[in-house]
Amino acid sequence: MAAFYRLEPGAVLSTAIDKYMYVTVNRYFEDKIILKYSRTETADHLRRVKHPLLKEAMKISGVTRGVEITSMADIVGGTGLGSSSSFTVGALHALHAFSGRYVRASQLAREACEIEIERVGEPIGKQDQYIAAYGGFQFIEFMPDESVRVTPVICPPATMRRLGAHLMLFYTGKTRSAGKILKGVRSGMKDKKADLRELRVLADQTRRELQEGRVDGFGELLHEGWMLKRSLHKGISNPEIDGVYARACRAGAAGGKILGAGGGGFLLLYVRRRRQASVRKAMRGWREVSFGFEPEGSKIIHVDR
Repeated sequence: MAAFYRLEPGAVLSTAIDKYMYVTVNRYFEDKIILKYSRTETADHLRRVKHPLLKEAMKISGVTRGVEITSMADIVGGTGLGSSSSFTVGALHALHAFSGRYVRASQLAREACEIEIERVGEPIGKQDQYIAAYGGFQFIEFMPDESVRVTPVICPPATMRRLGAHLMLFYTGKTRSAGKILKGVRSGMKDKKADLRELRVLADQTRRELQEGRVDGFGELLHEGWMLKRSLHKGISNPEIDGVYARACRAGAAGGKILGAGGGGFLLLYVRRRRQASVRKAMRGWREVSFGFEPEGSKIIHVDR
């Protein structure tokens, strides 16, 4: 978040996963704008478009009329998996391709941040836009001058396979608005600088562990990070989440965290293979979602001219 990284560098360790947001752009027969997402919009002019992210993406790309844009997603929004930023990056990518332009991941991420943070005014960070654009497993640093450094985490393929085999993802059944929680985090950030610094240190420590082929301590690092994160604002966790997390740890999870801003969405757990059946039993009522790591970021999968 800017309130931290404008004073000193921030960093996250992030990965893309194989759950996707699909955006299509098609020339519309009439000189209108048709948008299909969770709602359907028809507009005669860009100023009448209601979807704020699509409106700004169309402005940046210069595609302002005679177009139909549709979207589909593997995962429901508001769950901490970066769906809104993936949507923004994907919409920009599709609109640029529709205009015949090739754009790099750095440009997509930069423009998506401009849309969400500067133009729409969301109180969020930059990590989701960058991992959606770049994909893979990345160490992402946010600098006081607003520049962003994206460094791939280079480690043996066996390490990534071992890590993936020990991660379990469970859906709480609850969606939430990240904005309200993040506004609270931002307002209390002055008193939480030490915790935020420690989270940055943990990101770098975890990167080094993976690069050296070690995954056994990953759960403990997740747990340490979660304890710091949940202390940042009361809305990040709640008694139900705390209770389920404690139950998972008693059943054998070495650690975990709620993804995204918190308050709901997905719980990620690190569980050794021999304990996964016990954890799965302890998590009854929470839907398990299998996933894999995705090496690529946003990509154009079909162009028809």
